[in-house]
Amino acid sequence: MKIMPNQNNRQIKIFCLKDSKDFRDYELLDTGDGEKLERFGLYIFVRPYEDAVWKKTLPESEWNKADGKFWSSKQGAKAGWKMKNEQGESLLKKWEMEYKGIKFLARPTSFRHLGFFPEHAVHWDFIEERIKSAEVGLPQKVKFLNLFGYTGVASLFALRAGAEVTHLDASKQVLNWAKENQKLSDLQNLPMRVIEDDAIKFLEREAKRGNKYDVIIMDPPKFGRGPKGEVWKIEEMLPKLLSAVHQVLSDQPLFVILTSYADDSSSLTTGYALEEMMKDFGGHVEAGELCILEKSNGRVIPLANTAVWSII
Repeated sequence: MKIMPNQNNRQIKIFCLKDSKDFRDYELLDTGDGEKLERFGLYIFVRPYEDAVWKKTLPESEWNKADGKFWSSKQGAKAGWKMKNEQGESLLKKWEMEYKGIKFLARPTSFRHLGFFPEHAVHWDFIEERIKSAEVGLPQKVKFLNLFGYTGVASLFALRAGAEVTHLDASKQVLNWAKENQKLSDLQNLPMRVIEDDAIKFLEREAKRGNKYDVIIMDPPKFGRGPKGEVWKIEEMLPKLLSAVHQVLSDQPLFVILTSYADDSSSLTTGYALEEMMKDFGGHVEAGELCILEKSNGRVIPLANTAVWSII
């Protein structure tokens, strides 16, 4: 990992897997001309990556071998997946992936994602390592809350580490996916609550109940809707979210992770927001970019802004 100072003497951290070989089922093969070429298990896909303003490293012949491509509306084509091989229909169904013994299902979705974010793997490692270390000296299980939890891969690493997990998302479909992943990883007998709810409404009720969490991770969308049609806009709702999160933290939290894919946000603003929320707890914040190592030329490709508060 590299750390770079900025003009305000604040350190910008690059969150990236130290060894990409740890993720045998995923590779970022190449980027360029507004796209990225990725391998998900046995399949290769092309997806938009608007920040890739440089030229592709691999020849077009390699890109043309992809099993499918997601077209965005900005590319002048009808948005959605276009499969290029005879297995087109089967590729719209789920297949099994694995990272360090945690198994989960992948599938092309209408939002260009495939059911997980590979750049989060560095956070998965952090989550499991920190919770395992904390469990040794605590009289009770670490209480872990995953807001906007999607299909639950991060929750499974916390669960395997020994935490008591609460996994929340507004989509019933992805929560069912999370349950499938839990069963696939043979963790179905461990304590994970799976809840369909609006994040802020849930946090407000938890605060009234007096429920507290030692770890909270959150990956709020730029725009979305809750289960009852609640509108979510990150630029309007993030301050309210962080205030509500503060109310349900235990007296001695272990760590908090905030990740943002908003186009107009930065790692500095993400870090400042988390630092302000956690100012009563001491500790420190590391802010930076979630990245993936590009196989074609070894570049570190940034994909999201993130900030991590921890007491250590």
